Amino acid sequence: MFYREAGDFKTSYAADSQTFPIAFDRYCYRVVLVFAFCVMPFIINDYWLNAVMLPFLIYSVAAIGLNILTGYCGQVSLGTGGFMAVGGYACYKLMTAFPDISIMIVICASGLITAFAGLLFGLPSLRIKGFYLAVATLAAQFFLVWLFNKVPWFYNYSASGQITAPERTMFGLAVTGPESLPWAVYLVALTFAAALAVVARNLTRGNIGRQWMAIRDMDIAAEIIGVNPLKAKLSAFAISSFYVGVSGAMFFVLYLGAVEVGEVYGIRKSFIVLFMIIIGGLGSIFGSFAGAAFMVLMPVLLKNIMVGQFGWPTDLAAHFEFVIVGLLIVVFLIMEPHGLARLWRLAKEKLRLWPFPH
Repeated sequence: MFYREAGDFKTSYAADSQTFPIAFDRYCYRVVLVFAFCVMPFIINDYWLNAVMLPFLIYSVAAIGLNILTGYCGQVSLGTGGFMAVGGYACYKLMTAFPDISIMIVICASGLITAFAGLLFGLPSLRIKGFYLAVATLAAQFFLVWLFNKVPWFYNYSASGQITAPERTMFGLAVTGPESLPWAVYLVALTFAAALAVVARNLTRGNIGRQWMAIRDMDIAAEIIGVNPLKAKLSAFAISSFYVGVSGAMFFVLYLGAVEVGEVYGIRKSFIVLFMIIIGGLGSIFGSFAGAAFMVLMPVLLKNIMVGQFGWPTDLAAHFEFVIVGLLIVVFLIMEPHGLARLWRLAKEKLRLWPFPH
């Protein structure tokens, strides 16, 4: 009875088309933001930061980026891990070359560099699509990993081939390095995730988002009605790569602190992000967060329940995780192709009609 539009009047077109038209949704959204920004920094510890919150926020940004390209524009990509590597290595080079620049600016600049790389590798999408585009982006994944492995300039000629994040502070608070403060690192990641989610939501609901969806649904018909496929596809690749590059930079500088490209940004990373948007829901910003939350929380739950409670071997629990993910992907593709986001929308619709028949 509390989830209704009754009495919630709109007096303008902007109010009628807002993201949360029901007042209850708006209040819940604001409560979640206030809790995330004002309460979580005081209760978070190292375990929750490194095991749950940082991976969730960083993967959410990557999932939003891939969802823009695949879910909204219909361009299949298997090179997410490689573009995350571009963001990570760009962040490292910028931090070592310009030690006085704020870490926020460095992460944004890393995203812009990755956007340029995404433009270059997005050019084949003008001629090929579907399976062939997936193979092309997969080739980009292997090429980028090979490039960062074989060219010593990218890792500053280190003997180990590994890159390590220098220590940086914001407002006198350490956000990178061994002395970093968990709540400060969390706030930086949360700021990027929240801001980029709002930007993505507005982009997908605007003119450029409608062009992406027209290309996704039928590119020939979209071109006939005036959509420029060159502009639409390349803009999707660039904006998607920007998001993925920002997530790759945060993965390096905020989460791990030291990476080796083959182990951290390999093909497995591309598939993990792809699984997130399949399970969470293609063409949905909420689905990107839901899929990231599922893929981050599931290994933690399996470890605590199977290893901690039932005494299973750790490797067996890890293999069981792959079984669950594979099974869920098959189930969602057959029974609910729009993923958790669609189930969430159905639950809200039923709640709006309850207790009346539906």
